[in-house]
Amino acid sequence: MNEKKSLFQMFRAGASNGLGAPIVLLAILAMMVVPLPLFILDLLFTFNLALSIVIVLAVIYVLRPMEFSSFPTVLLMATLLRLALNVASTRIVLLHGHEGTHAAGKVIEAFGNFVIGGHYTVGFIVFMILTIINFVVVTKGAERVSEVSARFVLDALPGKQMAIDADMNAGLLTRDEAKARRDEVREEADFYGSMDGASKFVRGDAVAGLMVLFINIVGGLLVGTLEHGLGIGEAAKNYTLLAIGDGLVAQVPSLLLSTAVAMLVTRMSKSQDMSKQLASQIFGQARALGIAAVVMGLLGMIPGMPNLVFLGLAAGCAYLAWRMSKGREQSVAAAAQALPPPPPNKPAELTWEDVAAEDSLGLEVGYRLIPLVDAKQGGELMARIKGVRKKLTQDLGFLIAPVHIRDNLELAPNGYRVTLNGVPLATGAVHADKFMALDSGRALGPVVGLKGKDPTFGLDATWIERGGRDHAQSLGYTVVDPATVIATHLSHLVGGHAADLFGHDEAQALLANLAKTSPKLSEDLVPKAMSMAILVKVLKSLLADRVPIRAFRSIAEALSEVAPKTQDPVALAAAVRVALGRQIVQDINGMDAELPAYTLAPALERVLQDSLASGSVALEPGLAERMQQSIADGVQKQAAIGQPAVLLVPGPLRPLLARFVRQTVPDLHVLAYNEVPETKRVRLLGAMG
Repeated sequence: MNEKKSLFQMFRAGASNGLGAPIVLLAILAMMVVPLPLFILDLLFTFNLALSIVIVLAVIYVLRPMEFSSFPTVLLMATLLRLALNVASTRIVLLHGHEGTHAAGKVIEAFGNFVIGGHYTVGFIVFMILTIINFVVVTKGAERVSEVSARFVLDALPGKQMAIDADMNAGLLTRDEAKARRDEVREEADFYGSMDGASKFVRGDAVAGLMVLFINIVGGLLVGTLEHGLGIGEAAKNYTLLAIGDGLVAQVPSLLLSTAVAMLVTRMSKSQDMSKQLASQIFGQARALGIAAVVMGLLGMIPGMPNLVFLGLAAGCAYLAWRMSKGREQSVAAAAQALPPPPPNKPAELTWEDVAAEDSLGLEVGYRLIPLVDAKQGGELMARIKGVRKKLTQDLGFLIAPVHIRDNLELAPNGYRVTLNGVPLATGAVHADKFMALDSGRALGPVVGLKGKDPTFGLDATWIERGGRDHAQSLGYTVVDPATVIATHLSHLVGGHAADLFGHDEAQALLANLAKTSPKLSEDLVPKAMSMAILVKVLKSLLADRVPIRAFRSIAEALSEVAPKTQDPVALAAAVRVALGRQIVQDINGMDAELPAYTLAPALERVLQDSLASGSVALEPGLAERMQQSIADGVQKQAAIGQPAVLLVPGPLRPLLARFVRQTVPDLHVLAYNEVPETKRVRLLGAMG
């Protein structure tokens, strides 16, 4: 008794020290070479069957496949145990099979006599059927599912890890939670990868069982007839029954383990045991049970069928369906009674959220132009507009508001409309499936297409088929796609109305950026030197005259110097223009040494100065018309030779004349004398009178 206790204590101590698994593995391997007594062999066969049943039940009741992460190792150990028992039983069958069917132990004899009735032909057929079911159906399917699951899990591993990183960066997960999620994903990949390999053990076990059966039968016949002098009939009876009994003892646990593998790899990763899943998903559908009851009832009414069985089963299904429907209605009614009564509906009060905010910039398109906007259909308009915004932001010096694009069924199918602060600014029409060909004046011949107008500059254009692009370019035409036409029109409109897009928010952003590099200058400018409202007026005046404000530091320095003397936005804008004179002139004619320019006729200049001195800025209609015509002629002459048109005037007259020509002759640049830098030489072209 003391010796048994000491052995048990030694085994427990070895298991707690991590020696249990190596000891079991060595014992299994020893079974293959060391002869075992019949009692030990019966005990191990019984233990193998019990172990298989326990594994199947563990797979059924485990909540998630990952909770049985040791299953691949358990499967390997169970397979080795079964193969070792096959070797041990084969040794006993071949050594003592001539003594009778009891020579290999009680378990094998029981399976040989009780399960197959002592008839070796029936036993052989039953064994072959079990092997086919195990090998062809269960094992093959489990192997395929394991392979596909492992492949999908490994392919999805980078995406899952990126999703965890994104959730952690967004603040949805803490660092510890993200680490736990990564460990779970990694363990899942390791588990399904191991299951892919472990399923090969079961398949190999099924093949080995079939081969061991034939080896036992053939070897037993040879040993029984040649060594022990048995007749062929007696030897075939003894060794075949023993071999089939041995095969069945091993094949039944193998089938159980194959079923366990298939059940585990086909389960969803949901925290629920299999019994509840089956009960809720198969037998929890009242409609399915009701339809099944009707079908079984119809089959039970057919003459010649086992009517009692079919009708009884139909009645059982109908009763279950009725009970489930009643239970669901009662649960819904109980949940409805538990809820508090809804409050009486009151008309909602109006809030500022009910006031729809207008977009700074909007683009409305007809339904035929929607493919230009939809990137899934290859539309490039969104990318072109993004490029236009980036270019204008860099040129003008402030962030251009996003363009809100929407479809408008009230427009013509090929039409579009640009809105500014909710007010329509311009319209146009393009053909989404064609290209626009523009004659630059050097075209060699006409092209076939639809006649139209360039929305941006109003030039004559022809809409040609996409396949005729190369031909039109070879004739000297400029060919533009419809997305570029709309983007160019939008760029032209935004550049001309930049002052309307600039406001207090943009001015505040400029001051914030200035504070990063020149905090003292930003602090002294607003609110010490001037208010935010005056700063916005000055910057809007510059943008209205097409003067970029990207050199905001120079603008701030000029305003800080002049603001203590005057708060007049016109005078402040004039001082800023003088400070930006080099930039203004360079934007007009680049690095040319000379600046071609017109001046005012002395008589006209005196009239305008007298009008300004009297406080009246209105011009006599006839005089205004003659001035406009003279200015337009000068601008046209300069445009013909590819040079800019510049009008030099005294400083006080510049704002007046700039407003006068802003809409009528937008290509004319009105400069004050003191805005021209000393490094630029002026070449007079004439006097406008």
